[in-house]
Amino acid sequence: METIIPLSYSLSIEPDLEKFKFSGKVELTVEAREPSKDIELNVLELDIWECRVAVAGSSTACDFTVDDRLEILRIAFPEPVSGQFSVLICYGGIINDKMAGFYRSYYKSGEQSRLLCVTQFQESDARRAFPCFDHPAAKAVFRIELIIDRHLTAISNQDVESETDMENDKKRVVFLESPKMSTYLVFWGIGEFGFINHSEDERVRVAYLPGMAPYVDFGLDFGKKALAYCEAYYDIPYPLSKMDLIAVPDFAFGAMENWGAITFRENLLLFYPGVTSRAGAERIAEVIAHEITHQWFGNLVTPADWKYLWLNESFATYFGFGIVDHYHPDWDTWSGFLLTQTSPALARDAYIETIPIEIPGGEHVVINTSTAPIIYCKGGSILRQIEGYIGTQAFQKGLRQYLKKFAYDCAASDNLWESLESVSDAPVSDIMASWVGQPGFPVITASPHETGLKLTQHRFSYLENADAQACWQIPVTLRVYESGGRVHDMPVLMDAPTRVVELDPDLQKNMAMYKINAGQTGFYRVTYSDEENLNQLGAAVRTQTLPPEDRWGLENDLFAMMAAAAVSPGRYLDFLEHYVTETAFLPLMNIGANLRALYGLAGDSFQAKIKEQGCRLAENLLSDIGFEPQPDEPHTTGPLRDQYLWLGVMLGSGPVEEFARNQFARLRDGMTVHPDIARSILQAAAFHGHNTVFEWMIQRFETVESEHDRTNILSALGCFRDKEVISKVRDFTLTRVPPRNQSIPVAAMTENPAAAKELWNWYKTEKSVFAQFHPLIHERVFTSIVPVSLDLNADDVRWFLSENQIKINPDVVSLTLERLAINQRLRQELTAL
Repeated sequence: METIIPLSYSLSIEPDLEKFKFSGKVELTVEAREPSKDIELNVLELDIWECRVAVAGSSTACDFTVDDRLEILRIAFPEPVSGQFSVLICYGGIINDKMAGFYRSYYKSGEQSRLLCVTQFQESDARRAFPCFDHPAAKAVFRIELIIDRHLTAISNQDVESETDMENDKKRVVFLESPKMSTYLVFWGIGEFGFINHSEDERVRVAYLPGMAPYVDFGLDFGKKALAYCEAYYDIPYPLSKMDLIAVPDFAFGAMENWGAITFRENLLLFYPGVTSRAGAERIAEVIAHEITHQWFGNLVTPADWKYLWLNESFATYFGFGIVDHYHPDWDTWSGFLLTQTSPALARDAYIETIPIEIPGGEHVVINTSTAPIIYCKGGSILRQIEGYIGTQAFQKGLRQYLKKFAYDCAASDNLWESLESVSDAPVSDIMASWVGQPGFPVITASPHETGLKLTQHRFSYLENADAQACWQIPVTLRVYESGGRVHDMPVLMDAPTRVVELDPDLQKNMAMYKINAGQTGFYRVTYSDEENLNQLGAAVRTQTLPPEDRWGLENDLFAMMAAAAVSPGRYLDFLEHYVTETAFLPLMNIGANLRALYGLAGDSFQAKIKEQGCRLAENLLSDIGFEPQPDEPHTTGPLRDQYLWLGVMLGSGPVEEFARNQFARLRDGMTVHPDIARSILQAAAFHGHNTVFEWMIQRFETVESEHDRTNILSALGCFRDKEVISKVRDFTLTRVPPRNQSIPVAAMTENPAAAKELWNWYKTEKSVFAQFHPLIHERVFTSIVPVSLDLNADDVRWFLSENQIKINPDVVSLTLERLAINQRLRQELTAL
């Protein structure tokens, strides 16, 4: 039990927007449960000027010390104090350019660059803005005032209580007291904001900067819908009087769930008609739903420690898709979930260098390229698995119980299990302990047995793994197809390394084929020792007897087995023949991405096979759906076409190249192309372009007003094959691309064989520049460059980082080098063919 607990913060901030500094004063009211000689608070990059303690109305100056290494401010009291008292601290800080803490951002108004200042505190950056107990369990109420220039607008978690004019064209803005919450959820922002409230629910409003008002309607409307869904589903009213959705130009993350004041990257909130693609619109809706889910999961009920961060992010991820599907069932959102969440999570968790969802220790968990796919994507996928096992009604009832029981408080994983178990009578605690508490996931090997089917499990990994004996409690979905067409679904809880599923003798006799993980609700891979069964499943893919998610699952598992050296690349490519007439979004999107990845690793012989198969797929698909988007086509057709236009160009399809060339000519003549294909047309132009195309793209990048346009251009810049232009792209990335987006062209270059091989030398040469990147952006660059630098030696990489004191999370380094080893092995196999 903590000796001193926070009760409330009264915080006053006065920024100097010319010197990028601020002065602050905080009165922290606490309760000491036993006599205390001192108090320790978190601080980082703050100058502490004065500390006082106030007991029973009497204020006394205190000695204090700051430990920069531990990020601790220690205040010594003149004599031991207990009970309720206040600590007063006067201090100063920097309005930094790190996109963390209290930081500055810029936007253009006409030809002028204008300033705004906002906060970003998750996970542990509130200490950059005020002395505090910077831990999620240390909840308190917050009363915030800002002293700002009179012409500016201030935003915080709550509504404005009062505004008072002051001397020197300043004003004091005081906000209503917040609910009890964690420090990482505190927010304030200062800028030339305007507001638009939703006409049907005035609690929901968008805070926009000059020039953005025409683009807020889509986000505003979906914010209102997501809020209504959450209030109804969780049966708990939203507890604040307003919910601001705020677009921030410079932002390292996608969005942040500050209670009542949610911040977003511009392209994840603002919808530009004629510019934002249908996939972009879906992404906006999903991110809004994700952040609004957090108002309950994370804000109302907060993890008791960072090790339980998945209780925030997994639920927000899962419901982010569920809410979109509720309002747009025609968007095939759950296919998008499998593609963008489950598939990356399976890929990430197959490394030996992985972590459990519930991170051991967890005192200072950082969301990075190593942890995010586990906490967000795997966690969300496990929730889908457990809902499928206990049923939708029990799942909802258990979540309501959990949220009401721990409202305005903190919770651990066990608290959730107990709620779900109490309403379902299922062994939720035992099942989830195996999924949340241990790293990795299983592969099930299915084989015929004299009385049915034999299932065995072991941990799946790309490289040899000493922990192959790990065991999970797996809710298996087994679907048996009879030769006469009848289908039998048989749920099985596999709680041992081996399980024999007994089948009725007549069913076994008439069985034509069987599919493990039917519907792809489970977080595991499947391999079939029975080659005939796999061939029958392949035939069912060709006739589309299997549903799209199962067609995706077969290909996705087979590709993973190839990456693990359990299946040959030739066998994988042969199986793709079953998809030659495939039209469904989910399997085709996965196949396209996998073919691109293999093409970058393969030698000439295997590249020729990929070209033949990929061009055939692209031409068949585009002939079926049309090269140009149509108003009434299915929602998923847009991103599918965009993917296969680029694949066709990259692999040399004549008809696709001609279409892309004509579309780019329209752009250069001042006309428009449909937003659903804008990215692929720009990529194709770069792929076949030279310096004049590069200069055109740079001019366009610097004149368009939409972040959607800018990110499309940045993706295209990485696709040039001309060596001179590639060098210019690298220079442009470091000198003229905003810090928030510098990883985008780098990631594109790593998928471009013409650019990838020189990236490591570039990284070494420009190491001092990369070291100044935001840590998350730097990680993205490092983790994308190293795995495609196939001539690298892992020891040399570690030596380089150590010798130059380059700070990258050790887990991220290990994961990246493991990816390199897997690519090097696969490259050897592919070039030998």
